Amino acid sequence: MSRGARGRFGDRLLHVYTWLIILWLSSPIAVMILFGFNDKKSKSNTSWQGFTLKWYGELFEISDLTTALRNSIVIALASTVITVVIGTMLGLAVGRHRFRGLGATNFLVFAAISTPELVMGASLLSLFVSGNVPRDGNTIILAHVLFSLSFVVVTVRARVITLDPSLEEAAKDLGATAWGTFRQVTLPSIMPGVLAGAMLSFALSIDDYVVTSFVNGSTVTFPLWIVGAVKTGIPPQVNVMGTLIFGIGVLIAVANAVAARRRA
Repeated sequence: MSRGARGRFGDRLLHVYTWLIILWLSSPIAVMILFGFNDKKSKSNTSWQGFTLKWYGELFEISDLTTALRNSIVIALASTVITVVIGTMLGLAVGRHRFRGLGATNFLVFAAISTPELVMGASLLSLFVSGNVPRDGNTIILAHVLFSLSFVVVTVRARVITLDPSLEEAAKDLGATAWGTFRQVTLPSIMPGVLAGAMLSFALSIDDYVVTSFVNGSTVTFPLWIVGAVKTGIPPQVNVMGTLIFGIGVLIAVANAVAARRRA
């Protein structure tokens, strides 16, 4: 076999291997979507028993599950808004300015990303217990802000580093105020990083189980409800809700990609 033929064979083999990895990683999602259509006749939803669409019509029939999903969405939205506001300001600071303590700030940002969720959950639990802070939805929001803040800072900082400072200088030379320059020049320029950080923060919040289980108190979120329902059997509505959440995430990602291509 010639060198060129070996190269083409290697390329084909790499493509096949890549698609096999993609299929393997996508298989749990495919199973979740499939069993959202399972016409189960017993408590368990682990074997295929027929096709039906009735679970989509009975999506909110289980009140506890609906409440848990609503809690997760509200907590994810609230933590995302707080995280994006604080993370954007911090990302601008560490990406643009040089100040005393910058190295320590960067260290803390990346340390929060690398810290195991078990350690973070246990430390937050100790903090809340020692401070006599009642654990509820507010403590969950605070915990989610703490572990997702670093991801927003990193994405915004990466965008800030690539900005051309001459654009802001030109705006100021033309009479724009500091706030006007930020609103009309800086913010639109870093918006892709801000949106990416927001999407990442929302995704991290809505599917978190480990940290939430330490600080939830009596508040039940969607992941906590699913884990608690494993002993009695997970209803198909869980698969349907997971499918809808996944589908909405895909649509947002596609819309963001299309918008970025149009801007380019």
